[in-house]
This record gives sequence, C-alpha cells and structure tokens, in this order.
Amino acid sequence: MIAKGTPPENWPALVLNADYRPLSYYPLSLWNWQATVKAVFLDRVNIVDSYDRKIHSPSFELQLPSVVALKTYVRPALYPAFTRFNVFLRDRFSCQYCGDLDDLTFDHLIPRSKGGRTRWDNVVTACSPCNLKKGARNARDIGMLPMQAPYRPTVYELHRNGRAFPPNFLHQSWIDFLYWDSELEE
Repeated sequence: MIAKGTPPENWPALVLNADYRPLSYYPLSLWNWQATVKAVFLDRVNIVDSYDRKIHSPSFELQLPSVVALKTYVRPALYPAFTRFNVFLRDRFSCQYCGDLDDLTFDHLIPRSKGGRTRWDNVVTACSPCNLKKGARNARDIGMLPMQAPYRPTVYELHRNGRAFPPNFLHQSWIDFLYWDSELEE
C-alpha cells in the first residue's frame, strides 16, 4: 500500500474503547496506520474520523483513519501494573522528597537491603541526589519523609494524572475525545 504525500507513519490513529473514551491517556492510546488498517479489515473497529490522506492498493482506496473505536468494549483493569513508569505517573513525575522534576529514579522507603519490598506502598519517585542522600537508610529514621505517602493507585487515578501531561501533538480530530483541561481545573 502506498499513501500519497506525507509518509503514513506520521498518521497514527487515536484508539477509543467502545464507550468512545481513550484506552489510555498517558501514553495516549495510538496505533500506527498499519495496525489501524488491519483492525478495519478485520472488522474490529469503527472508523470515527479520518485524515485527508488516502492509501491505495490495486483494488481499493481508503482514507487513513485518525480516530477509531473498538467494536467490543475492553474492560479496564481497576489497578495498573506496578512499573517504574506508573510509579512516576502516580507521583506526577516529581521527586517526592524535594519536588525536583529532573534525573528521576525510584526509591524504596524501607531499603531492599533492610527487607523492604518493591511494592506500591514502599516505592516513591526520587531524584538521583535525594536517592543518593537517603542511601540504604530507612526514610523515617533520617527524617526524609515523602510529600505524599506511597499507595496503590487505580487506573483512573493514573489516567487523571496522565491528563496533566498532554502530548506534544494532538490532531484536531482527536480533541473531542480527549479531556485535558476540563477535569484539571475542577
């Protein structure tokens, strides 16, 4: 398949659940054009909006979808997987000791060397200087308490936090399905 004009890899599609909400906000649920076209042909999605670009084969022509909605509702998990990225997102990409936004790592409040486990309730986002300062000591023992106690977030909390970090590019056809500002001002 060949697209006219700009290369099709620059034309991702926003993927919505069957209820017309994005599958995720951060990272934004996007599919490349190939995955989108495949889902269209497998009849797994409805095309909600399209770009002005078309792809062609010898037997058909299709406008590249810019927004698709799944035909079958995917029930989101209530709790997200424990990952470094999700810890950062829970903590809004800021050091929980000093508020710095750069050179982030994660820190165990009770160090692993002292039996601390890598779990939601024992890990916080920390900048490298704070992490080094704390070292292998218990956070409570040295008075380095995090601004927010660590907790296990829900998927909805991570989605809410993710909306505070809109991507650099939002296609006009996606705007009606993304709620970046309205919920942040509440």
